[in-house]
Amino acid sequence: MAYIYIYGLFGHNVPDMKRCHFAYAASAVAALVGTGIGLGATPAAAVHQTLVVHQGESIQKAVNSAQPGDTVLVLPGVYKESVTINTPHVTLRGTGASTVIEPAAKAAGKAPDTGTKATKATKSCAEGGNGICVIGTKTKNVKGVTVADLKVTGFARAGVFGMATDTMTVRDVQAVKNAVWGIAQERSVHGHIVGNYAEGNGDAGVFLANTITEEAGALDTERTVIDHNRLENNRIGVTVRRLRNLSVAENYIAGNCAGVFVVGDENKPKAGHLEVAFNDVTQNNKSCPKTDRLPAIQGSGIVLTGTEKTVVDGNRVTGNSGSSPLSGGIVLFKSFVGVTNDQNRISGNALIGNAPADLVDTETKGIGNTFDHNACRVSKPSGLC
Repeated sequence: MAYIYIYGLFGHNVPDMKRCHFAYAASAVAALVGTGIGLGATPAAAVHQTLVVHQGESIQKAVNSAQPGDTVLVLPGVYKESVTINTPHVTLRGTGASTVIEPAAKAAGKAPDTGTKATKATKSCAEGGNGICVIGTKTKNVKGVTVADLKVTGFARAGVFGMATDTMTVRDVQAVKNAVWGIAQERSVHGHIVGNYAEGNGDAGVFLANTITEEAGALDTERTVIDHNRLENNRIGVTVRRLRNLSVAENYIAGNCAGVFVVGDENKPKAGHLEVAFNDVTQNNKSCPKTDRLPAIQGSGIVLTGTEKTVVDGNRVTGNSGSSPLSGGIVLFKSFVGVTNDQNRISGNALIGNAPADLVDTETKGIGNTFDHNACRVSKPSGLC
């Protein structure tokens, strides 16, 4: 006999079943099918399931059982494992901050235990130090995966990591105190990172790149959107590296060493042709030491380096102050491999209290960069406000 569960009624009334079960919450259509009521030509495969995971059970085991269109619902509790999703159109959803995913205890010389017999991809996710991995292949992106309504914390690399994805959505996730990135995507298109909270991550709260393992030209993301996120106390709020055709919009970005970095280099096509718009970028004055790629950073609002045709429009940029070469409200800085900023447009922004200046243009050889209709007081060089 199949059990039909209604979300919100879990608890003491749930039938006493084996703890390793999956409870299937089918739709009313499934209930009718189970009673023998005919539904014409509707195929059974059209009925999607909700696989419910209780504390103490394996999220990965439920994900491995999920079919396209299914939801894996993780109930409140602390789950010590990494999770890999490579089935298209699967949703992994928690119940908010009460659903917590943390690293598993690691025995000496062994990969973290995922709570089930791990696939090769799962081991790669855990051994790589990631919390939730959504992974396609070199020849085919995994499509339509959603990760939502949960907290992921304490991982040695990224809280949520997507590689070779298409239309991956990360929504209402708390990515907190992961050693490198809160939420990251590489080699992915049509992404939607919306309504998340990323705090205290070692590098970027949100990190998007073409690839970090090899040299390559900028990837067309086909309109990935990063919007309505709250990004605080990371090294950098948002990093967009070697990408084109995306939007960073309406985010609150505060208390980081830098707010937004748009980064390009000598590879072709060049990074850029994107927009950074209507963000609130304020007091990103945390101090971070230099790395192999960047000098020490502090007080950087929005930085463009080695990009082209990027529109920075309608942002509120306030109180970003520091003495780094990259400090200031909105900064154009020639890339560290000598690539110029070209044909970027900085317009309609409101800037105040940034130091050494609200607008900073250190670019001496760039072509076609424009500053217009910005409300600001101090620029370097003068005359940009």
